[in-house]
Order: sequence, then structure tokens, then C-alpha cells
Amino acid sequence: MLEPMDASVLPPGIRARFVTGVNGLDMHVLEAGFETPGRPCVLLLHGFPELAYSWRALMPLLAAAGFHVVAPDQRGYGRTIGWDADYDGEVRTFHLLNIVRDALGLVTALGYREVAAVIGHDFGSPVAAWCALIRPDVFRAVAMMSAPFGGPPPLRTPPPDATEPPARDVHAELAALPRPRKHYQWYYSTRAANADMQHAPQGLHDFLRAYFHYKSADWKGNQPFPLTGWSAEELAKMPTYYVMDLDQDMAQTVAAEMPSAAEIAACAWLPEEALRVYSSEFERTGFQGGLQWYRCTTDSRYTAEFKLFSGRTIDVPACFIAGRSDWGIYQKPHDLERMQQRVCTRFRGCHLLEGAGHWVQQEQPEKVAALLREFLRDLPAP
Repeated sequence: MLEPMDASVLPPGIRARFVTGVNGLDMHVLEAGFETPGRPCVLLLHGFPELAYSWRALMPLLAAAGFHVVAPDQRGYGRTIGWDADYDGEVRTFHLLNIVRDALGLVTALGYREVAAVIGHDFGSPVAAWCALIRPDVFRAVAMMSAPFGGPPPLRTPPPDATEPPARDVHAELAALPRPRKHYQWYYSTRAANADMQHAPQGLHDFLRAYFHYKSADWKGNQPFPLTGWSAEELAKMPTYYVMDLDQDMAQTVAAEMPSAAEIAACAWLPEEALRVYSSEFERTGFQGGLQWYRCTTDSRYTAEFKLFSGRTIDVPACFIAGRSDWGIYQKPHDLERMQQRVCTRFRGCHLLEGAGHWVQQEQPEKVAALLREFLRDLPAP
């Protein structure tokens, strides 16, 4: 029987437990601010390759502001059970709309009719966005981190203008570049990706160390800028953790950027004992649960379902927080602008934090907490 995460690895004030019967899952959650009944709830949704544990530094800070803070291991991750890890299993259960159903089920199981805000990071950011777009009566505000939300796809793609070139196959164009490349999300959708990472030649722990380092502000090559469009030439300007060399897997890709022993010792935001929590969990579960999410976003059979919400906007208060050194801001060209100008009708601010890369809530938790407290303080009463 799988036990909740041991209290010895958690900061004071955070407990771990299971919430059963959540959309077919027994969901492992971390909580802070649970001692006082009647507090407004905020729900924190992690991304890849992360866990509820990724919110460990932020949770006590939000609890101190008066909230009941809940962070689940999402479907496919950590100690949450009830999902299928088989590549040939039922992929559809990992569709983002079903992940929204997981979030809704958790809120209900906790006894809430609404939460003050849903806050998502990385792949948790679009989940949070869809929560707010689909059920604004439950998710009363949304904070997105590191992954801008460009809105639902159009119901109908307009026919190309006769003067325009034919539709481009960006993946074929990436492969045909002088330095052949491939997009990481489509690599993550392949059968080989899980084993490549879980059984990385350098070991899973060192794989994760290099992966987290390479996408953080600690890697000084992260100096992102907007891309002009979804073309091979533009996408290839991103680091190889997003647009990989064609003949490399992800373990090989990040191995080239493995930090030195001195850099590891200096990494206050992710010391070795914290990284060991991640590596021990992913050694047990593998990565396939999280990779199934990517398969549901790279396959048109699944993405077509989002067209049901074509034209819908996020009409609850919204904000965006990311690290200034985070390429995730720009990996989908123009989504940052669409989110602010069209998708969110009550947008309350875009905040890019110095000294943070992709793992913003881990790299700069105090700054993130201050922004979230301000955002939550200004929300209208329910």
C-alpha cells in the first residue's frame, strides 16, 4: 500500500494525504493552512516533470496569507493512483479536459463549491486556464505561470489566400535544417521517450539535475526573446531542451549541460535532498503518465475537442507570472500577446521575474508569493 509522502521531506506546516474517489483516482495531495476551517481555498497545479512537491516553498507563504492551499500530484504523477502507465493504454484519460475534471472532482471532494483561485505552472498552466474558462463559477480566478494560454482553437480554419504559400510542415522543415532539429513535444509523444529518460545513461537523478539546471536562470544561456512565428528557422533559435538535435534524445540533450559540482552545491532552490524526492518518485513511476499529456496535445484526434470552446474567453480575474530567463514565455509565438489582449477579459498583470527561469515558483518563491498575495487580495468577495 502506497503511503503519503513522509513528513520528514516536507516543510513545516505541510501535510500529505490521499483524497479518494476523484474522477477514478485516489489523489495524493499536499496541504497547508488546513488547521483553520472556513479558509478560502487555492488550488496549485504542477507541470512536467514535477510533483505537488514543486509547490513546497510557496505553500506556507500562501497559507500565512489566510488560504487553505492544496497541491495534488496530478494524473500520471507521483503517488496519485488510478491511471494507466501503459503507452498502449487509454491515452484519452490524459486529455486536458479530463484533467480539468480531475481538478473539479478534487475541489468537490474537499467540500468546496468554489476556490478563490486556480494556479498552474508549466503544463499545469493550460489546465488552470481551461478550468477558469470552462467553470468560472468554481474557479473564481486564475494565475498562469511559465506557459501563456493562447485560447481555444478556431472552430473553422479559414481557407488559405491564393497568394499565400501552401501550409508548411514545420517538423519536416526542422529536420531539413542545416543542423537538423525536432520539437521536444513531438519527441515526448514517441514510444521511446519514457525509457530514454527513466533509464538515462547518466542515471535518472543526474538526468533530472541537468534538466532542471538547463531550464533555470542558473544556465546563463537562457536569454529569451519573442519569436516572429511558427517556422523552423524561428523555432530553432530556442535552446535544445525545446528544439532538440534530430539525432539526440532528451537524456543526451541535457547531459551536455550538466552543472558542475560547485554549481550543484550552490543551487539553493534545488538542493540534492530535494532533487532526490523527484528522482525517487520518477524512478518508481517512470515518466509515461506525464508524457501521455503531450500525446493528447500533439494528436489532432484529441486537440479537435478544444474547438467546442472556440470563441470563449477567460472572464474571471487572471494574471501571468514567469521568470525573465524562461523560454517557455515565447515557445508558442504570440500566445503571450493573445492571452493579454484577447483571451483574458479581466487580465490583472504580466510579471516577469529577474533571477528566475522556467521553475519560477521554486527559483523565486518569495517574489511569486508576493505577487499572488497582491493578486488574491484584490479579488472581489465571492
